[in-house]
Amino acid sequence: MEKNMFIRILNSEMELATGCTEPGAVALTAAEAGCALRRAGANTVEEVLVSASVNIIKNAMSAGIPGTSYEGMDYAAAIGAVGGEPVHLLEVMNYVAPEQVEQAAALVKAGKVKVEVAQVPQKLYVDVTVKGEGHTGRAVVRDLHTNVVLVQQDGETTLDKTNAAAQSPDGRDLVPPEEIAAFLTVKSIWDYCTEELDPLHDPIDIIRSAVKVNTAISEEGLSKEYGLAIGRNLELNCRKGLMTRDLTTNAMIIASAGADARMAGAPVSVVANSGSGNQGITATMPVVAAARWLDIDEEKMLRAVTLSNLIAIRIKSKFGRLSNLCGATVAGTGAACGITYLLGGGYHEICCAIQNMVGNVTGMVCDGAKADCALKISTCVNAACQAAAMGTRGIRVQSTDGIIEDNVEYTLDNFATLSTHGTSDKVILDLMLNKHLPEAE
Repeated sequence: MEKNMFIRILNSEMELATGCTEPGAVALTAAEAGCALRRAGANTVEEVLVSASVNIIKNAMSAGIPGTSYEGMDYAAAIGAVGGEPVHLLEVMNYVAPEQVEQAAALVKAGKVKVEVAQVPQKLYVDVTVKGEGHTGRAVVRDLHTNVVLVQQDGETTLDKTNAAAQSPDGRDLVPPEEIAAFLTVKSIWDYCTEELDPLHDPIDIIRSAVKVNTAISEEGLSKEYGLAIGRNLELNCRKGLMTRDLTTNAMIIASAGADARMAGAPVSVVANSGSGNQGITATMPVVAAARWLDIDEEKMLRAVTLSNLIAIRIKSKFGRLSNLCGATVAGTGAACGITYLLGGGYHEICCAIQNMVGNVTGMVCDGAKADCALKISTCVNAACQAAAMGTRGIRVQSTDGIIEDNVEYTLDNFATLSTHGTSDKVILDLMLNKHLPEAE
């Protein structure tokens, strides 16, 4: 029964997406509103109004739109409203015809798409109203990127799930974050991945898909100059002799190249982790890169990738879907665990790796989804490899330092507190002064 719960969590928190998930959520909401408008009898979109939470706006403001030269949530909203079909979920913009994309772009350029901050408690909230020919369509997505809770047609409600638990429109079995947080521990994840999991026969198709799909977007990122081309430039530095092509640099190249392509809007899918494609890339590709560098067999590689993704999910279950802290630090912590395992480390050693990551990159802020996310990912992957190398030797940041505790679970809870309460001196000092008594990890 417990083994099935791990599978449920993986399938709940990992999914296919194209482009940044925040513009994807905006486009999906707008697509629902656009469909409601058409059902009301209008054939032309004349105006799009978007009201979204601060975190959504921050992450969608500068992200590239897949398959286009445009970026930002106004374009995402317009494209979704004009030609989006909600059935495609976070890949909704992939299936909009080029002429409809240009119709949407014309709306933006004419000032017909307006964005405002929603005064709501939720960190993930999108409310889109589409107007045309005297009719209106409205839709709301809340809490999860694909959780449509309200649809209205000319003011009449046709769907209302505002009081229901979050659900996936594609029928996926969603596990609430509170349930994930109560179930997952670092030790239970370790035991499952190293003892209970049969990687070659168990139904972990989403992990196999993450390896295949996220490898493809990494290769795409290396194929041309996307965004800041962090991955390609790291590779160039190696060819010029400015850097050494070793396990660490190779992992940085492969992970950041995927983010280069994704943030620039490459029309290539990614398997996301906890609602973020960049986190899916960061939790998966450094581990895949390390396994290939070390010539590790597929079975052990799949165990390591599963370990990495589950650690990231465990942290995000308390961290929050969206945060003021960079999600690459979370996914990088998962990667550090996967790489430690590949290097021969055991449970104690992966705990050391986690302590090293939290002691190192915790304060990296999220200032929106954009090209330099690839740069932050390369930094976190570098840190993950260093944390793994130290952890494999049993070296860790001590509980006398910063927000680190003896017990790794308390350390991760402190990490989550910074995400939910902020990184002010007062919050940090409170964590430092109120540590738990020494306890085994």
